[in-house]
Amino acid sequence: MTAATARPPRPLTPSAEFLADALAGLRSPRKELPCKYFYDAAGSRLFDQICDTPEYYPTRTELAIVRAHAGEMGALVGPNAVVIEYGSGSSVKTRYLLRHVPRPTAYVPVDISAEHLYHAAADLARRFPEVEVKPVAADFTKPFELPSFASEVARRVVYFPGSTIGNFAPAAAAALLRGIAGLCGRGGGLLIGFDRKKDPTVLEAAYNDAAGVTAAFNLNLLARMNRELGADFDVSAFRHRACYNSFAGRVEMHLVSLRDQTVRLAGNVISFAAGETIHTENSHKYAPDEFAALAARAGFRPVTAWADPAGYFGVQFFAVG
Repeated sequence: MTAATARPPRPLTPSAEFLADALAGLRSPRKELPCKYFYDAAGSRLFDQICDTPEYYPTRTELAIVRAHAGEMGALVGPNAVVIEYGSGSSVKTRYLLRHVPRPTAYVPVDISAEHLYHAAADLARRFPEVEVKPVAADFTKPFELPSFASEVARRVVYFPGSTIGNFAPAAAAALLRGIAGLCGRGGGLLIGFDRKKDPTVLEAAYNDAAGVTAAFNLNLLARMNRELGADFDVSAFRHRACYNSFAGRVEMHLVSLRDQTVRLAGNVISFAAGETIHTENSHKYAPDEFAALAARAGFRPVTAWADPAGYFGVQFFAVG
């Protein structure tokens, strides 16, 4: 078979991709793991618990914004739209939005945690029997196919709540937003939430809750590698650390090795020195003008913006082009 006619390599299975990403990150000079692997079934449940902690303001603050302005948001989405939600999770905010979208054609939740996704989608389908609910289990950072719909589709609108866009470095965030613009097409829209810059003590408290739920969420990543990849992490030999990096404008989450140790993963030995960290997540924070500029680079123009009275969180509607 010649190079011209060679078949492209088959895509990795989810478990093989997880292993490849884990080995690549743990072999790096500064160890890291992609934050998308937080969200197995256990991690998704822990994240729902994080959202209920008193320190974690983003979820309740954004929910209050959506509840207060759902009518305006629904009108901007418009009639006969397909609402595509990135990182849908439990879809709690979506319930308020869909109640105010005039004659929505369909709702497509997209999430990497399949079990959590299908449970939440079934609940939404019961609440909105007139709307086609078609969940897609996928990594939204990569191309995925939309399902077909039985009814007329006037436009596509991506709903991207939470502050997930902050998990991406600015260049990667712009690339993701360009992909969203391409998915929506001309006439489409984007309704997105983002966390705003504020007092670092407020930010750090949100990622270091007193009940230790965020710590458990972070450490679950090691437990997941033990369960799914056959690693032998001693989870008790690591601790959670989150801090605000003012230079980069982001909260960083790490897992800190409490002693010199080695871990085996798929026949590979990974060495850790005491105090060495695995960088597991970034959460970038934006001033409103910074976020508008980021979206503009991706091909969006601003339409309407909302925020809470304290200015902690922002939600904005953008149009393509």
